[in-house]
Amino acid sequence: MRNFDYSQLSEKKWNSDILNLVAKIHEYKGKQDLFIRQKPVELNRLVEIAKIQSTEASNKIEGIVTTSTRMKQLFEEKTTPRNRDEDEIMGYRDVLNTIHESNEHIPVRPSYILQLHRDLLKRAGFSFGGHFKNVQNYINEMRPDGTVVTRFIPLILIPVFICDFLCIHPFNDGNGRMSRLLTLLLLYKCGYNVGKYISIEKQIEKTKDLYYDALEEADKDWHENKNDPTPFIKYMLQVILACYIEFEDRVGMMRGGSTSKAYDIVRQYVEEKIGKFTGADVVSHCPGISRSSALAALKKLTEEGFIIREGIGKSTFYVRADSK
Repeated sequence: MRNFDYSQLSEKKWNSDILNLVAKIHEYKGKQDLFIRQKPVELNRLVEIAKIQSTEASNKIEGIVTTSTRMKQLFEEKTTPRNRDEDEIMGYRDVLNTIHESNEHIPVRPSYILQLHRDLLKRAGFSFGGHFKNVQNYINEMRPDGTVVTRFIPLILIPVFICDFLCIHPFNDGNGRMSRLLTLLLLYKCGYNVGKYISIEKQIEKTKDLYYDALEEADKDWHENKNDPTPFIKYMLQVILACYIEFEDRVGMMRGGSTSKAYDIVRQYVEEKIGKFTGADVVSHCPGISRSSALAALKKLTEEGFIIREGIGKSTFYVRADSK
C-alpha cells in the first residue's frame, strides 16, 4: 500500500548530484535575495514577462495554444477569449496571478487545491473543475506526428510531493497545469521566489522530453511504495537552478550600462517580447543604456534579420522575425 509519510525523507541519504544541486540553488538564492532587497523596482518587467511565459509554456505542454499576438492582447485585456483554448489560457493566468499575489495566504490543503483547480477551469466552463475525479484516467504524451503515447499511469519535499500528485492524478483534466502551479506555490512558501521573475514552466517546456522521462522513472512501482523519486527530484532541482542562473544573467544585463553591452541588453528584451514593439518601448524597458545606443542596437538586429521593421515615421514598429 502507498505510504505518504514524508518525514522519512529526512533519514534518506542523497547522492552527491542532489546535494550539489541543492547547494548551488542556495548560493544563487542568496544572490537573488540581496538584489531584490536593493533594487525591487527594476524587476517589475521580469515579473510581467515571467507571467506571460509561464502561462504560454504550461498550456503549450498540454497542447493548449494561441498566437503570440493573441497572448499579449489577452494579458493586456485588450480582447476577450474567442475559443476554449484561450479560455483555459486565461484560467491559468488567473490562478498564476492569485499565487503570485497571495501565496502566503494559500495553505497547501485539499480544499484550497480544489479551489485553485476550480478557478483554472472556470472560464472554460468545465463542470468537473474543483472536483476530484471519480473514474480512472491516463497521462498521455502527444507526439509531433500526432500519435498519442501513454507514458505512465497515475504516477527532498517539493519534487516528491509533486511527483505523488502527478502519480495520483486527482483531476479529470488540468493535472499537469495544476502540478506546475503547485510547484510555484510551494517554492514561494519555502522562500524560493525565482518563479516570480523567471518562468519555471518555460524551463520545463524547453526540456519536456526530460520531464516526461524523469516522471516515468519515478513512477515505477509507485503503487507498491517501492518507487525511487530521485530522477524527478534531480530534474526539478536542475530546472530550479537553471531559473536562478537565468535570473542572474538578466540582472547582469540590467546592471550593464555601457554602449558595448547595449546590443546584448536590447536583444534580450526582444527575445522576450511578444507582438509589436517600438523604439520607445525598448528605451523605457532597457534602463542603463542611452536612447541612441538602443536605436543603434535595433538597427543592427534589423540588419541581421532577427527583427523586422514595419511602418514609417511615428508609425514605425518592430516584430520578431520568428513571429512571421
